[in-house]
Amino acid sequence: MSDFLLELRSEEIPARMQAGARADLEKLFRKQLDAAGLKAGEITVWSTPRRLALIARDLPLATEAVSEETKGPKTSAPEQALEGFLRKTGLTKDQLTEHDGVWFAITEKPGRATRDVLAEAIPAIIRAFPWPKSQRWGAASLSTESLRWVRPLSGIVAILGEDLVECEIGGVKSGYATLGHRFHHAGEITIGSANDYAEKLRACHVIVDHVEREAMVREKAKAAAEAAGLVLVEDEGLVIENAGLTEWPVPLLGRFDEAFLDVPPEVIQLTARVNQKYFICRDSAGKLANAFVCTANIEAKDGGAAIVDGNRKVLAARLSDARFFWEQDKKKPLAEQAQKLSRITFHEKLGTVADKVERVAKLARWLVEEGVVTPQGNTGSPAKAGASGSSAQPHEIPAFAGTQQELADQAELAARLCKADLVTEMVGEFPELQGLMGGYYARAEGLPDAVADAIRDHYKPVGQGDDVPTAPVTVAVALADKLDTLVGFFLIDQRPTGSRDPFALRRAAIGVLELLNRGSLRVSMWEAIAKSLAGFTKQQVSGEMPEAAYDVYQAGQKAVFTTLPDFFADRLKVQQREAGVRHDLIDAVFALGGEDDLVRLLARVHALQAFVGTEDGTNLLAGYKRAANILKKEGFTANPNAGSEGEGVVPPTGEEDPLVLVDDPALKGVAAQFSHPECNYTREPAEQALVDALNSAEPQAAGAIAAEDLTAAMAALASLRAPIDAFFDQVTVNDADANKRSSRLALLDRFRAAVHKVADFSRIEG
Repeated sequence: MSDFLLELRSEEIPARMQAGARADLEKLFRKQLDAAGLKAGEITVWSTPRRLALIARDLPLATEAVSEETKGPKTSAPEQALEGFLRKTGLTKDQLTEHDGVWFAITEKPGRATRDVLAEAIPAIIRAFPWPKSQRWGAASLSTESLRWVRPLSGIVAILGEDLVECEIGGVKSGYATLGHRFHHAGEITIGSANDYAEKLRACHVIVDHVEREAMVREKAKAAAEAAGLVLVEDEGLVIENAGLTEWPVPLLGRFDEAFLDVPPEVIQLTARVNQKYFICRDSAGKLANAFVCTANIEAKDGGAAIVDGNRKVLAARLSDARFFWEQDKKKPLAEQAQKLSRITFHEKLGTVADKVERVAKLARWLVEEGVVTPQGNTGSPAKAGASGSSAQPHEIPAFAGTQQELADQAELAARLCKADLVTEMVGEFPELQGLMGGYYARAEGLPDAVADAIRDHYKPVGQGDDVPTAPVTVAVALADKLDTLVGFFLIDQRPTGSRDPFALRRAAIGVLELLNRGSLRVSMWEAIAKSLAGFTKQQVSGEMPEAAYDVYQAGQKAVFTTLPDFFADRLKVQQREAGVRHDLIDAVFALGGEDDLVRLLARVHALQAFVGTEDGTNLLAGYKRAANILKKEGFTANPNAGSEGEGVVPPTGEEDPLVLVDDPALKGVAAQFSHPECNYTREPAEQALVDALNSAEPQAAGAIAAEDLTAAMAALASLRAPIDAFFDQVTVNDADANKRSSRLALLDRFRAAVHKVADFSRIEG
């Protein structure tokens, strides 16, 4: 057994590509080993800006000899078939083996030296490497068949044990020599084996292990900030990027002019992070400090003073630009900026951003005026409080300090200004700050805090784990914006397909669900969709539209009502599964249909999950399945009237029997002839007990569901557990008497129907 080292050295590999390159190198190497029948022990892959390195432990020195068997024609086949098989295999007839009347060609392949296998594998790995971007170089680059690599490949180290694995690709030959740090070590380094590789490079100021470099950046950057009495703002993405940019990381703390702190802190952080790859710091009070931490790639003789000064000047130039944008943007109120939105196309079939803003403003006002969003926020009622599908716990929404009319006015104002920052200089430079800068500009011009907050947060939530707005004005605008986007793109048939979702509609739907669930907002989704569609209708139909185009538009409206609710339902199922709700319980509630209040629907799902986890729930489910199986086996069709009070059964025709109610003694005999068979016998005690239990449980469950007290509804169902168990223990359903059998099947149908008022238990597993 021997260890194998492979180093592929080149010019700088972009930090963002290094993690993928490590995974690809290991994958391609394993593929080559598998093809040769070799198996390695532990495989380690490292990366620096100038090299990819792989160490495979415990490789055998040679592959094992193998025997390959190729099936040929039958021994009774025509001679021509045998001749063709011999030509294909290059064998003679006496070299074939016969088994069960079939010819086989058995070829013995001797083992190969592992070094020879690796010599062929290395060029194959290099040529097959899937860099996101690669280049050709030198005179050979004139040919499209020339070698491609992320940057010009300059060296290959390939050592098995202590022996060189000789190979060549693109004019680059393998050898024992590599290079150390670009500035700290001149000349080549001779590597003896995989065992001394990392330490020899370390001695030449190269930390080849990327994980170790990340730890150095993380710890030394924090230490540099603490030495200055500051707190480093942790940023794992920056840690990984700085480690990918350096082979010998040396974090250094610098300062910038305090005057720049007048600029919003997010702008400073983004400028430092995106443009310069710097960490920022906060003071002991948690405020942004005029300090940054950069990561040098050398240990400077002056302790890094010149490096810090150079980085400070570059950052100052960037911050000067940001401050200029900030000052210029504040000179125009958001309302004036918003007028430019008519020049920006939202979508060619959905108009401009100004058109979208108009629709969102009207929809946001409607959400308030309809009472979906109220100044008081969450009422905290039991049914509502238990309906949150988010991983975070529901909490009270902060009340709005004003009337419903004032809330509607502010929601409309915020909606009309929420996209205005898209045309500002700052957002033009940093698109990531859209919304956030609008909030700053709104506050700077003296707009109400609720409006500024709504402009800032109306894009939220934008992803898993993002904050969900709870302030009433913000909720109204955020909900209206996402609904408008969904309805618009479904209207023009731009729905997500498979893994494609170019307009992030799945994310928008999850955002709507989070807003509704977290705030326990009671709204009919059909009404909300209809109101949103009305905005598009007015916008697009008010102008001159050809009749054919108008017909297409009407068809699109119908499609929205048939597809968007299902899209929400699918997203809700995904969301609830991630929140730990069983998928079968979700299906059991969704199967009832007709429910467009997501809060109420979720409350039922959560109550059902709690119920089926109890002993009563488990036993009732078992009783339900037994009843359903009997009804299915007997071909008993569900009776639409099976849940009515009284006898709980109806004549087989489905019509009520009026003669049952006749008081005239002379007609009693006639009534008896037409009444249901169950009236012709005395029920057994367990049978009557089930009827009595249903008579009690059905109205209780119905009333509880109407009052949205799902816990009480489940308790009503739980009261059926003992009667149904006793019924199956003591009553013969398939009695020889047809009247009794029919009546008892109808009773089981009534039991099934009563359970279905809460959920379709046939969808529940177990």
